[in-house]
Amino acid sequence: MYAVTDPKTGEIAEIYPTASDAEVAAAVTAAHAATQWGRSSSVAERCALLRRLGDLHKEHRAELAASIVREMGKPLEEAEGEVDFCVDIYHYYADHAEAFLADETIEVTSGPGSAVIRRSPVGVLLGIMPWNFPAYQVARFAAPNLAIGNTIVLKHAPQCPATAALLEKLFAEAGFPSGAYVNVYATNEQIAGVIADPRVQGVSLTGSERAGAAVAEIAGRHLKKVVLELGGSDPFIVLSTDDLDSVVEAAVAARLDNTGQACNAAKRFVVVQDLYDEFVEKFTARLLAAQTGAPLSSAAAAENLGRQVAEAVAQGATLHGAGERRGAHFPAGVLTGLTTEHGAARQELFGPIAMVFPAADEEDAVRIANDTPYGLGSYLFTTDPAQAERVADRIEAGMVFVNGVGAEGAELPFGGVKRSGFGRELGRLGIEEFVNKKLIRVVK
Repeated sequence: MYAVTDPKTGEIAEIYPTASDAEVAAAVTAAHAATQWGRSSSVAERCALLRRLGDLHKEHRAELAASIVREMGKPLEEAEGEVDFCVDIYHYYADHAEAFLADETIEVTSGPGSAVIRRSPVGVLLGIMPWNFPAYQVARFAAPNLAIGNTIVLKHAPQCPATAALLEKLFAEAGFPSGAYVNVYATNEQIAGVIADPRVQGVSLTGSERAGAAVAEIAGRHLKKVVLELGGSDPFIVLSTDDLDSVVEAAVAARLDNTGQACNAAKRFVVVQDLYDEFVEKFTARLLAAQTGAPLSSAAAAENLGRQVAEAVAQGATLHGAGERRGAHFPAGVLTGLTTEHGAARQELFGPIAMVFPAADEEDAVRIANDTPYGLGSYLFTTDPAQAERVADRIEAGMVFVNGVGAEGAELPFGGVKRSGFGRELGRLGIEEFVNKKLIRVVK
């Protein structure tokens, strides 16, 4: 089940044994035992470990990036950037966790005395991670929760066993005690048992809508809190510009990030009618020229994207592109002639295929942008600040980026609404998800 498969060739390079039931149980037991460390150590001590962990990511940048490329085909420069972002995240929480977790005084108006909110760990957490950002996804889940003092059982994607093992090694080298962070090569059936275990207090999953629904169902049955970051079909709205070429460059970057395999990548480009034709012409040319030639994560992923594109064309869309799929390699392309009634408009296309929709005006653009079951991120380009504020407020998404792409940061909360999930990671909000906000009321 856990294997390193070269996306370029489809050849299996390395196989990792799936955990036995006893090994999965031992992982939970170790994490539960380590909760004593989480409750007895100081925030400052835990932050020092996070800083060291960030430093180790920097020291092992080349090794981590090479592992990511090998397992899921990411271009090397992007894999290196992913590791750099991990460093930022670990250092961010090392710098800010003490302030985030400090006692919060409440003004008492109901009688004499004082009151504070004290933030403390809840215990063992289960993390279920995806393949598309093998190191970054772990960082944004692990960093805030280890700062709190929670402990982690981590199930990585089956495509990323080598990166998972390397990360576990770095956590140990940073000085986290045994059980604070435990990697486990578990099956879905075993993970259902972990969620049900009364020692496990919460679950965070980044993955597909189907996986999120399955995990949330089990967690709900056992009264466990979940944070879900699921799919997205983010709109990229162009209402006005005095530099269309720069907007096109931003659009290409937003679509080709991770070869189009990012939940928050721009996927639906909504352009006002007077800019539409010129945008399509320039965007198509630049998108095809900018593709890296990197494969998708697997031949199966490419086959699925091919089916989605074929269905869109069969329904009347036009594909602008060149080249044919070869194994996991999928050529970039642009779909036009779409309306929100097309099936593809309501799906997530995970790869270098963009959908472009004409909009009559601002109102129509907002309608098209919101006509989706997803609500993760969005991008808005306009030269009118009042319009930017007005439209950003109306977009049904967890994140809106105005006149820019690639503007994510460790300090900025990440998450969505609708079928893109719920809960937030990163920033101050990311440390608030799995924490006991305990009221301590002193009467006299």
